[in-house]
Amino acid sequence: MSHEDLSKLDNPVWYSLSESHKAHTITFDDDTQFYDPEYCPFGAALDTKKSLNAIDQYSKLSANFFIVGEKPEIPATLKIGNELVCLQMTIFKPIDIPITDTIIKLEESHREDLLELVKIVYPEYFKAKTATLGNYYGIYKDNQLVAITGERMQMNDFTEISAVITHPDHIGKGYAKQLVAHATNVIFNQNKTAFLHVYEKNFGAIKLYEKLGFEARRKISFWNITKNV
Repeated sequence: MSHEDLSKLDNPVWYSLSESHKAHTITFDDDTQFYDPEYCPFGAALDTKKSLNAIDQYSKLSANFFIVGEKPEIPATLKIGNELVCLQMTIFKPIDIPITDTIIKLEESHREDLLELVKIVYPEYFKAKTATLGNYYGIYKDNQLVAITGERMQMNDFTEISAVITHPDHIGKGYAKQLVAHATNVIFNQNKTAFLHVYEKNFGAIKLYEKLGFEARRKISFWNITKNV
């Protein structure tokens, strides 16, 4: 795939909401789109200089959310609490590693276990219906869900791997590596390209993804917006 073909990844929230996740879109003008806050706390704009009114409107639905991409203009009633700079990484071939643990596709019956595990690590990014945005996979040990990986943003040609989470008591056993490989290969078999976002200083995770064959494509900012109190 050429670099031109990857251009939609420069604004992944926008194109996900324009393509595969259109049904989950909330919009207040032509320049800015948001996920329904029950699914994902993300928004994006074609031109962030024109997004002030839309961000103001969305803040009435969600008190804590992220604009992904360029720094947005925001109203005085809100503040940017944090800029989370992530590496966006892509991969263009299947991952060939041994899968030694049983990986299952998580269904509605596993939802409570999934939310309990997420709550430990990434509660601010994961909402009530986030797990319905794509496939989620998990590894159970002694009837406990100990590791998960899922799909979040999706376009016609791309699917984001997300929620790479291992319970703190089970880190270092190779679960994340196997789950990311499995999820990536499922996406590859759909003739789509897998991508992911990882905090730029999460060096351990970056090293794992590089070992699996992911390459850093660019940096992208997640701007956390909250009420100005």
